[in-house]
Amino acid sequence: MLIRKANYEDIDKLSEIFEYARKFMKENNNPNQWTNGYPSKDDIKSDIDKGHSYVCLDDSNNIICTFCFYIGIDNNYNNIYNGAWLNNDKYAVVHRIASLHGRKGAASFCINYCFNIHNNIRIDTHKDNIPMQKFLEKEGFIKCGIIKLQRNNDERIAFQKVK
Repeated sequence: MLIRKANYEDIDKLSEIFEYARKFMKENNNPNQWTNGYPSKDDIKSDIDKGHSYVCLDDSNNIICTFCFYIGIDNNYNNIYNGAWLNNDKYAVVHRIASLHGRKGAASFCINYCFNIHNNIRIDTHKDNIPMQKFLEKEGFIKCGIIKLQRNNDERIAFQKVK
């Protein structure tokens, strides 16, 4: 597998991956996380414009996974409830990680890619997203508490991993 920054030519494929992820979440008792077409093509374009959007390619150069990754402050993480962050050091953030059906190992490959760039990562997920919670725990992330999203005040479970 290989990771590269996403570009505008990837938008339709990323939209397809997110559509699959929304369907998967609904089928796995998580119908409330990515609603109303989120993340939209505009969200994808914004991530690309900021240089935060990445894709994971298989050995045939097909996009099989996508994620948003950056080093810096995420204002959603300024306040944490029912817990605490592992540290207050400079951190990186992973958002909107999603892969196509049957692409085992792609998400782990992406997370490891991020850790090769930065050794302190924060991520969050919906309380009903049990598959993602299990994935994060398998990857060594520690549940730190609850954060509230600024865009809609929804709660998310916050995780952090420090190498």
